[in-house]
Amino acid sequence: MYYVLLALNTELYGAEIMNEVRRIYGGRISIGPGTLYTMLDKFSSNGLIKRTNQSLTSKSYIITDEGRKMLREEYNRLCTLISDGRAVMEVTK
Repeated sequence: MYYVLLALNTELYGAEIMNEVRRIYGGRISIGPGTLYTMLDKFSSNGLIKRTNQSLTSKSYIITDEGRKMLREEYNRLCTLISDGRAVMEVTK
């Protein structure tokens, strides 16, 4: 979820989203079309992304302001987890 929203800071269509997620994540994960389009439908219905273009062969998407807000909240949550982990790991060296 996090990486798909990161990728959609730029308008992309399905295959481009999959490639961008793979690039951002350093190739450690890949998302298949079924998973991606299920997520895109859910994100769209929740107002996190919007469809910007639709042709017979592709649909383009981009993150909304609400999606950016949620992405920022998730980023802050992850930073807190890292900070907490760092504090514990420094103590247990």
